Amino acid sequence: MKTKNIRKYRKALRFARWQKRHLKWLIAAFTWLGKNLAFLNPAKYLKKLDWYIIKKFIGTYFYSIALIISISIVFDINENLAKFTQYHAPLRAIVVDYYMNFVPYFANLFSPLFVFIAVIFFTSKLAGNSEIISMLAAGVSFKRLMRPYMISAALISIMTFFLGAYVIPKGTIIRQNFETIYKNKKKNTSAENVQLQVGKGVIAYIQHYDNNLKKGYGFCLDKFEDKKLVSHMTASEIQYDTISDSKYHWKARNWRIRQLKGMRETITSGSVKDTTIMMEPTDLVFSKGQQETFTSPQLRDYISKQIDRGSGNVVQYEVEFHKRIATSFASFILTTIGLSLSSRKRKGGMGLYLGIGLALSFTYIMLQTVSSTFAINADTPPMLAAWIPNIIFTVVAYFCYRKAPN
Repeated sequence: MKTKNIRKYRKALRFARWQKRHLKWLIAAFTWLGKNLAFLNPAKYLKKLDWYIIKKFIGTYFYSIALIISISIVFDINENLAKFTQYHAPLRAIVVDYYMNFVPYFANLFSPLFVFIAVIFFTSKLAGNSEIISMLAAGVSFKRLMRPYMISAALISIMTFFLGAYVIPKGTIIRQNFETIYKNKKKNTSAENVQLQVGKGVIAYIQHYDNNLKKGYGFCLDKFEDKKLVSHMTASEIQYDTISDSKYHWKARNWRIRQLKGMRETITSGSVKDTTIMMEPTDLVFSKGQQETFTSPQLRDYISKQIDRGSGNVVQYEVEFHKRIATSFASFILTTIGLSLSSRKRKGGMGLYLGIGLALSFTYIMLQTVSSTFAINADTPPMLAAWIPNIIFTVVAYFCYRKAPN
């Protein structure tokens, strides 16, 4: 025991000597970092006025979300209660699978509306209490007043994009599955006469595909080289292997392959054949709102894959991809419009400008829908269609900013 205690003592003594020798260097290093990296500290740029407005903005934003979404839930329950009862939906599934994913989906969808309401509401209150007048009279310019608003808009924009691109699509899958089982009882689970390019010069065709069974009927696979047919495979059935460790694994039944080499032809056939074909069930069946179930990286990969295959059914996916980015920038535009409209003190209060704000917000959401429809049905470039509302409202924001009090 004495030997162990001596060893512990010597070890502690050596550590104390090392600490004493290097501690002054550590203190000097942290002091240097504190002096030279002080510009990274946000407190250096945010004053009391900034924190005051940011807290008001963010607090009102989440308050408006809670208020409006609560009302939406009440109306949704009233509308769907009969269906939930008819299809015997469990209470846990209603709360967890449906409404826990219903709330973030619609909150994120109408985020521009909530931003506008928040800015109009609390800025009009500040103006009504003469706080905006006091700030401008103290020498704070309107441009300087916009700083905390833009910081708040940036935080909301980042949150909106992250939720819409990575989090909400996963919850949308759960919500849509719930709606299929307990609400709508309608989902596209089959496809007829599907033809797609699964590789360079490789064309697949399925006469009928059943997504519930992951099985296709009347299958053929043609391979071309220099625009000449070199291989033709047919199968009465083709089954996707859902338990395979690798993707694109299919099992063909009653298959037959014709190999063509010049004037010679070789025919092989069999009952069952394991094969790799570069297609998945998601490539064969398209359901309404399917693009909303993909995260942004999955959307990008899916669009790239479908374009390589020559598929024409990618416009709605491209619009969804660009719309997620464009919607996140709407926070800056609508914040500028809301601040410019509500920063002036008026006798009538904020009622008129709250109405204008709501009208502009709904106009923005309507433009998003209309532009998406034009992209799908009128050959408008998807990227342009997604950004049209932002382009139009940027002009409105600039006009309002020029008319704002300074």
